[in-house]
Parts: sequence; structure tokens; C-alpha cells
Amino acid sequence: MPLPPRSASQTLLLTLLIGFISAILCQWINTPLPWMIGPLFSTAAARMAGAELRCPVQVREAGQWAIGTALGLYFTPPVLRVLVSYSGFILAGVLFALLLGLVCGWILHKISGTDRTTAFFAMAVGGASEMATQGERHGAMVDRVAAAHSLRIMMVVGIIPFLFKFSGVQGEDVYVPGARVVHYGGLMLLVLLTAACALLLKRRKLPNAWVIGPLLVTIALTSSSLNLSALPEWVVHFGQLFIGISLGTRFTREFLHTAPRYLASVAICGLLAMAIAASFAFGLAAVSGMHPATAVLATSPGGIAEMSLTAKTLQLGVPIVTAFHVTRMAALVMMIGPLFRFAQRWAGRTRA
Repeated sequence: MPLPPRSASQTLLLTLLIGFISAILCQWINTPLPWMIGPLFSTAAARMAGAELRCPVQVREAGQWAIGTALGLYFTPPVLRVLVSYSGFILAGVLFALLLGLVCGWILHKISGTDRTTAFFAMAVGGASEMATQGERHGAMVDRVAAAHSLRIMMVVGIIPFLFKFSGVQGEDVYVPGARVVHYGGLMLLVLLTAACALLLKRRKLPNAWVIGPLLVTIALTSSSLNLSALPEWVVHFGQLFIGISLGTRFTREFLHTAPRYLASVAICGLLAMAIAASFAFGLAAVSGMHPATAVLATSPGGIAEMSLTAKTLQLGVPIVTAFHVTRMAALVMMIGPLFRFAQRWAGRTRA
């Protein structure tokens, strides 16, 4: 007799349990980012094996809130003064990311045979949901765009932290959070302020509202020397767990059978993007004086949360990495439409 289907709450609890157990296991065997990598790979494997798992958008947003708030606590007045001195390098990183997306999109089109529009939005170095939405407006295949970004982020998270971990990369980050002690009254006020800002940005349909909103609030408070409270470590851990399962549950059994040539091409382009970005990062580090590993994280084709958390774990310039990725994301959201039209005109001239 077949088992009755699980309720939505039971499925969510199972997902969280798998993620939690795998996080504890990864922490025990001392992997990098255990609270993200364990849940990501365990839930992805379970989903592709046919398990019924789910991660509601509210869970992902809770994880984004925790990470955005934790990162914002690093932006003390001295840190902001340092970041101003890096503004030219941050601009260079943004321009590089836009060019990297164009080049990798062209390569993906050539080796996979997919249309130019889908390839362009699949390789743009931005968030999956934002690029899928933008791609849909311009006629891209949304499922392929979303699949490409999911695979890219999974590869970046699965490769860069492990390379750093097992090559012995460890920084001596001079940047520390402004608030280092948990004050529960201040923490409640911090939760209310950051959540209110996130909800406001979400209502205005701005991307990554639950990362950017809390990040902006905590930057404003910390840079003004208003240190309400630190975040308890378990909150940061569960934030990573929530993001991990939100990424892992995207990988269904059907995902494996979706255009194998296309996914293999995306993987090749992802590896190429990481290699090109690393080369650029070493040059940037030589010119700017920042730690080479910090430059790699700052310019990698990963997401804000994943790369900033790696920097936090390895003590590698958390505010610098965060500033690079936030600026890149904002620039990409504003410029992706004009950049796509430029790419279309350029492609038209080359075909003529």
C-alpha cells in the first residue's frame, strides 16, 4: 500500500532535517562553509534521487536576512574610508563582470547551439531570479536561464571554498564587526528595522530585497557607530542552512534530463569564467594591494551571500568582497537591458 503524500509542513521539516544533519556532518569533518555546503549538496542529491523536498521562498528570505544583517555589521566608519579608496577598483570589477558575461554568453551560444538571447542571460553574472525575469522580457528560455545560474552558483560554492581550504588560504582580516556582543533588546530593534526595509524594497520589486534591505540598514547604523547588537552565531548558521537548501532544492530529477549538451556547456563556461575571473583578480590584487584571495572572492562569478560568507569564514576582507558584489549586482540590474541591446547590435553587424 503506497504511503500517503506528505503535507507541505512535513516536506519542509524533512528538508530542514536533511540540511541540518548534513551541516553537522560537514562541520565534524571540517569542510569549508559547512552550514551552507552540507545542506546544498545533500538536498540537491536527494532531490535528483527523487525525494520530495521543498524550500518556500520565506525560508530563503529568512536566510538572506541573516546574511545581509551579519555582513552589514562590518561597515564601521574606518571600513567605509578604506572602501572609498577602493572605489576605482570596484568600478573596474563591475566593468570586468559585464564583459565576462558577454564573452561567456557568446561562447555558450557557440558550443551549446542555444539561441543568443538565452545564452546572454544565462551567463550574465547576476542572480538567477533577476536574470530569468529579464530574460523572459526579451524572449529567452526562462528554464534554461534559471538552470544555468543554479549550476553556476553550485559550481562556484563547491569549488572556490574547497580550493582555498585545502591550499591553506587563511587571511588575517583587520575588519571586525562594529557590534560584537548580543544585546537582546537591541537585537529585537535591529530585526524590526531590517525586516521593515526588506519588505519595503520587496514591495518596490527591487532584486535581492532580503539581502540588500538588511545590509543597507545595518550599514547605516554601523557606520554611524550605532551598534544595537551582534547576531547570535546560531542565527548566522541557520541563515546559511536556509540558503543552502534553497539552492539545493532547485536540482530536481528533471534537471538532469534537461538538455544535457546545454548543461555540459554551461559547466564548461562556468569553469572558464572562474579561471578568467581568477586571472583578473590576481592582476587586481597586484595593483591594489589587497590580499589575492580577497580579490578572487570579490571578482568571482558567485553570489553576494556565498562569496561574502566564504570571506567571513576565512577572514578575507568581508566588507571589500561585499562591496564588490553589491555594486556589481546593482550595476547589472540597471545596465542589463542596454547591454543586451548593444550585444544584439554587435551580433547583427558581425552577421552582416
